[in-house]
Amino acid sequence: MFRFSRRHVRPPDVQAVWAACAALLDYPTQELLDSLDAIEGLVPDNEPLVALVAHLRRGELRERQEEYVQTFDHTRKCALYLTYFSYGDTRRRGVALVQFKQAYRKGGVEWDEESGELPDHLCAVLQFGATVDADGAWKLLNDHRAGVEMLRLALSGWRNDDGTTGSPWGNALDALCATLPTLQGDEADAVRRLVEEGPPAEEVGLEGYGTDPLIAPATIPVGAPR
Repeated sequence: MFRFSRRHVRPPDVQAVWAACAALLDYPTQELLDSLDAIEGLVPDNEPLVALVAHLRRGELRERQEEYVQTFDHTRKCALYLTYFSYGDTRRRGVALVQFKQAYRKGGVEWDEESGELPDHLCAVLQFGATVDADGAWKLLNDHRAGVEMLRLALSGWRNDDGTTGSPWGNALDALCATLPTLQGDEADAVRRLVEEGPPAEEVGLEGYGTDPLIAPATIPVGAPR
């Protein structure tokens, strides 16, 4: 896990980029497609995100859904769960998941246990940063910067059915990484080692990773803007 100095300053439009990425990296629904104009309006000059919006506008919704599932649900290297890259399915991952819940609570909200997702889902972290606590999300993203970079690399190297390289959703990771500090030196070397070796392979259940009670009614949903 990497930790970055707080001297790095977030770009002024970072929360708009995070909000757009949170929506565009979620499972495509008709509601998301209906929101594309509003999402593009948040980041009209961000070329990678505008390109992803254009891709989502093309074709049928079912096509985009199948494409999304093939990319994110059937390929472990493209997991949207940040702790997976550092811990795999090991017992240590449970502790890391609790830390995400604690970060949300520190920001004044609670993770929605009924959402069906784990709290380290990238869309949730980005939505948290865009709408609740930018500093808290900044720390989570940079603590798991290696995982974000590994996901970006996996999507950039994705082989499409037509023989081309690069997943359309890789545009969202390019836009996200542009808001984060660049990996350098030992940190970049560590990412390369993780890419080669992969996450730990100990298989365990994640039940009970966080059993502390809720202390506030607010929740963090995962999904496109309502």
